[in-house]
Amino acid sequence: MNRQKKTQGNRNRSDLSENLTMELRRGVLVLAVLSRLGEEQYGYSLKQRLIEEGLDINEGTLYPLLRRLESQGLLSSEWQVVDEKRPRRYYRISPDGERVLADLAGDWEQLKKVISKMLSKPEENENELK
Repeated sequence: MNRQKKTQGNRNRSDLSENLTMELRRGVLVLAVLSRLGEEQYGYSLKQRLIEEGLDINEGTLYPLLRRLESQGLLSSEWQVVDEKRPRRYYRISPDGERVLADLAGDWEQLKKVISKMLSKPEENENELK
């Protein structure tokens, strides 16, 4: 019975860790997507580019994100037919998106510094808070 509880406890921690990792990733996807749409791309090419750069993202996350960013005015899109194949929707960052990207990039740099400091010396930071 104890072994079963341990296994279940490990699984619950693993699930929790996985959920928290997904939550953390979700928070940076907007920044990643905006940063890669300075040149026009269709959804699948953007997905492949993000994967090549180390950020795995599935279509069920990417396409709703692209539609949401477009509805917020941060992206523009247009349908194009290339090589007489089916039409593809090409996305590009808008001027408003460029301004938001600059703001988010600045915020990211600040957060990165703060979190890096906290993670490199956790005990020192704990003492500073007291």
